Amino acid sequence: MSATEFPAGSGPAAGDHQRPRPVVAVILVAAGSGQRLGYGMPKARVPLGGEPILMHALRGIVASGVAQQVCVALPAGDGSLRRMCDDFKDELVDGGPLLTMVDGGATRADSVRSALAALEDGTQAVLVHDAARALTPESVFHRVVDSLAAGALAVIPVMPVVDTVKTVEATRDEDALIAPEVVVGTAPRETLRAVQTPQGFDLGTLMKAHREVAGLDEAQSAAITDDAMLVERLGVPVHAVRGASQSLKITTPLDLIIAEGLLEGPLGVRWVEG
Repeated sequence: MSATEFPAGSGPAAGDHQRPRPVVAVILVAAGSGQRLGYGMPKARVPLGGEPILMHALRGIVASGVAQQVCVALPAGDGSLRRMCDDFKDELVDGGPLLTMVDGGATRADSVRSALAALEDGTQAVLVHDAARALTPESVFHRVVDSLAAGALAVIPVMPVVDTVKTVEATRDEDALIAPEVVVGTAPRETLRAVQTPQGFDLGTLMKAHREVAGLDEAQSAAITDDAMLVERLGVPVHAVRGASQSLKITTPLDLIIAEGLLEGPLGVRWVEG
């Protein structure tokens, strides 16, 4: 086994294909503005390896084979991305997932709620995935779904944190002339994990979590950065499985350069993990 491959058992149900899998829908959140990428267009339309980021994300979901439905939350009124999704439907072979589209909202939570309302009857579990993590390997989708099949109500892919992480607070008075912040503690790195997507949930659990926070004000909503945080508020355990280094979130120009390099690598992005 190479150093970049995952060992067996890297998820709670890894390798166990005898468990019945739930009926899964994937919500693909693709409503981001992409301002930090500097292209002057929604992030989902930014080119990566000659194709928009959205297309890489869609193909990765379909290739994993886990979804009966893929619901894409797009920037409201973006006809170009809607046409792109319509064209992608023509690529799907018989038996491919149902592809639907909804207008995203002002916040991530709004976009997810809009997509939840468009899921087909009979859906049992939902994966919420960021289009910005367009190169996520298929095996990560399977680890998340296997964990749901094993009984998890919520599961997220994670990676160990390799940097030392400090907690800080703003400096005051004369100290502000020295530096804007001062260290007040060092987090224990061995218990820290960087969170990725797709995040998987029992459908009823996620819908309840969104109902509970539907009345939050703008500042409170902005503080919620992923769906797992909503489920944690319910007191529901959130389990963690191994993510992948290729699941980087394409947010800055440097991220885009790294993603381009992964696509051009000799082994191919979806075959190498680590």
